[in-house]
Amino acid sequence: MEALAVRLSGLDPYIDGAMRIVAFYDTLMRRRVDLPALARASAGLAECVAGIRLHGTGRVTRVSPDGRHASAPPAPASTTVPITLDEEEIGTVWLERPGPPNPLDDVLLDRLAIAAAAVAEQYGPARTTMADPALVELAISADSDEAARARALRLLGFAADQPVRVVAVRSRLPLCRLGGLLCPAGPVKAAPLADVGVILATAIDPARFPAGVRAGIGAAESPDRSWLQARTALRFTGPREPVVRYADLGALALLAEIPKEASRDNADVAAIARISGTPEDMETLETYCATGSLRRAADLLHLHHSSVARRLEQIAKTLGIELTEPTGLMRIRLALTTWRLLDD
Repeated sequence: MEALAVRLSGLDPYIDGAMRIVAFYDTLMRRRVDLPALARASAGLAECVAGIRLHGTGRVTRVSPDGRHASAPPAPASTTVPITLDEEEIGTVWLERPGPPNPLDDVLLDRLAIAAAAVAEQYGPARTTMADPALVELAISADSDEAARARALRLLGFAADQPVRVVAVRSRLPLCRLGGLLCPAGPVKAAPLADVGVILATAIDPARFPAGVRAGIGAAESPDRSWLQARTALRFTGPREPVVRYADLGALALLAEIPKEASRDNADVAAIARISGTPEDMETLETYCATGSLRRAADLLHLHHSSVARRLEQIAKTLGIELTEPTGLMRIRLALTTWRLLDD
């Protein structure tokens, strides 16, 4: 095979150039260079700016052909190739070549992407977002002893002195992408577990959750307790509040511990169930309960306040609860929350 490649390289300048590029990156990988060195070597070989970005850390390395950090604003990439590791896209490599791409640019970037993935695997503690579900389950299970849990967290890339936050999610967005969005600058691992996704991270910003994602965020320092809290918080999510932190639930978290049969038998919850088939009534009731104000509810519903008042009056008769009184408003808020929990 080697002899055939040599003969072909003598006949085709493209094959000769491609083989030289392959040999160039093979040498760099044997020398165990880091990402900046890879970018410098690639920029020198390509004779234009070369860039490397890892999604997990958000780190971007751009180097000019002279080997220095590229200080000029990034130009549009002339050629781009994803960095993949364990079938997950973990980053991107690119060239900023003025003018049309060189015929060998694809070969150069393919080899650069392979080399960058090898570096990320060797030196990155949290190399990819997706994790072995068995390890994740071991880390968050209440049945795991502390030694097994610590070992699982270490294998997942979390240092012993790092806090680990647990999130339970339901999302159509792939978990690998969601994990990268939530924690771009720190270790993060995700895995599907039963009917929900699990995300482990050192820090979670609720504002980073994209639209369409339901998420419950645990508060405890121990991953097993935090997982239970995250599952509970997930049950309280809804269209108006898609992300819920367990720490914000307070005494409301106790509602999740009530047996479902007992909840169904409650008169207020049963009353909510009776009107749940009328979307207009439910929207009016939920908006009023969320605001506590007839006029603010009218603004959100884009209705005159007198129209909302008439709706609430009729709903109150059906429920048998005086909604305009503080006690009645408190009862219906609790009943609405309890009724939502019956769906899980």
